[in-house]
Amino acid sequence: MIKQSEKRKKTQIEYSRILSAAVINDRFRGMLLDNPEEAIARGYSGEKFEIDREEQKRLSAIQANTLADFAARLAVI
Repeated sequence: MIKQSEKRKKTQIEYSRILSAAVINDRFRGMLLDNPEEAIARGYSGEKFEIDREEQKRLSAIQANTLADFAARLAVI
C-alpha cells in the first residue's frame, strides 16, 4: 500500500513533467489548456503521465487561458 505522502510526491513529480512538456512544446501546451484530459491521456513525446483517475478529473476541471494560470490553479488543487 502506498502511503499518502508518497502518492502526493509522485503526483507532484507528474505535475512537474506535465508543466515542463507544456513549457517546451506549443502544441502540447495548447492541448493542455483546451482539453487537459486529452493532453494527459495522449502524453508527450512517447511518454505517458502516471496520473490516477482522481487526479485526471481534477486536472480536467482546470479552465485556464495561459500556462501560468493553469500552473497557479494546479498548485491549489
